[in-house]
Amino acid sequence: MTSPRKPYTPVTVPFGATPTGETPGIHQWAHPVVWTERMLETLLFNKVRGGKWHTLIDKVYSDLNLFVSAHKVQGKKGAAGIDRQTVNDFAEHEREELRRLQGELRDGTYTPAPVRRTWIPKPGSSEKRPLGIPTVRDRTVQTALVHVIEPILEITFHERSYGFRHGRGCHDALRTVESLLEAGYHYVVDADLKGYFDTIPKDRLLEIVRQSISDTRVLGLIQQFLDQGIMEDLRTWIPETGVPQGAVLSPVLANAYLNPLDHRMSESGYQMVRYADDFVILCRTQAEAEAALSAVRTWVTKSGLTLHPEKTHIVDSREKSFSFLGYSFRGRLRFPREKSHRKFVDRIHHLTPRSSGESLETIIRRLNQCLKGWFNYFRHCLWNIFPSYDTRIRTRLRRILLKRHRRNPQRVPRHHRWPNAYFAELGLFSLKEAHARYVQSTGTY
Repeated sequence: MTSPRKPYTPVTVPFGATPTGETPGIHQWAHPVVWTERMLETLLFNKVRGGKWHTLIDKVYSDLNLFVSAHKVQGKKGAAGIDRQTVNDFAEHEREELRRLQGELRDGTYTPAPVRRTWIPKPGSSEKRPLGIPTVRDRTVQTALVHVIEPILEITFHERSYGFRHGRGCHDALRTVESLLEAGYHYVVDADLKGYFDTIPKDRLLEIVRQSISDTRVLGLIQQFLDQGIMEDLRTWIPETGVPQGAVLSPVLANAYLNPLDHRMSESGYQMVRYADDFVILCRTQAEAEAALSAVRTWVTKSGLTLHPEKTHIVDSREKSFSFLGYSFRGRLRFPREKSHRKFVDRIHHLTPRSSGESLETIIRRLNQCLKGWFNYFRHCLWNIFPSYDTRIRTRLRRILLKRHRRNPQRVPRHHRWPNAYFAELGLFSLKEAHARYVQSTGTY
């Protein structure tokens, strides 16, 4: 006789309850248009002469690498740069464009164009951040360059670095933080690098790259991209520091610059978890946390960077919350951080305007795309946030219906007017029900 199924009890699903696959080895992602088995063996077993890689530029401008890189750029459908050439324009004349790029790279006459600067909103904030948009041809060259240099730099990266790396993501970093908290590392150094991407010293960054690469042509190409001009409002200038945000090359270079900090903290016995420029250090005692913060301050200052004075602090996670990668941690509780909550609410409001002339089915279809993506990321939060968001969403939809029925749009209707089942029949994605299914699938109920 089978035992009765346990009733569903609302819980918070730990990050560790979700199985994670093995991180892929370099063999699985290093691009075969560049990296042969022999080259990978040389890389993995550190057999390269003098510890530095020579003669790489020909691999950057090889026919196949440029061709694959161009198609990767075209697949992302990015915006046009200052030359106004779209990915479709480039594709129409692909053979001529690639032949010209190859000739310029081979002859050493290639020069990247200035990037077009635009400003995009910061999630959950009224502030904006700059984004540089290179031309399609420059994005193609950068992609080809990344195919060549990424494995060389990646093999030196620390295992606790999770951002912009193959087979690693935010949930992997969050899983590590959670496991450390469970192991008694309650004191958290919550650090924030002020304007990291814009303040990286170019000369020191290139020195780090030179530790692994000695091809002067490749180094010169990287230098050219670091010194790329920025065009905004018909004015062009060259930043003294930083890597261009939005450039294909920037993530791997940004990781390379903070890699020494990862190793320094690990060798000193500190539990540091980093995702791009966002990192926390988890400690067992207040004294250890203070020592860790002091060590970070010293390294950051010597490296030409700056810690944000108001956003860098030590937190006892049993008493106060700290934020990391969109989540807010406090004790065993997990919530969306305030900015993440505000961004989500703003998105819901944007998708459910009261004066919308679209059908309710169309509105719900667009809502569902947003809700499913949000849930996949924040499904590890405290269970009771999900029904509260569901209520908010249905209220927005009821107000649309009230508006259409010429009733007072300020008055929140009674539930019997358009019951929850009405929206369920239309296919509205329920966060509460999705969480219940997720809890049962992980066996944590």
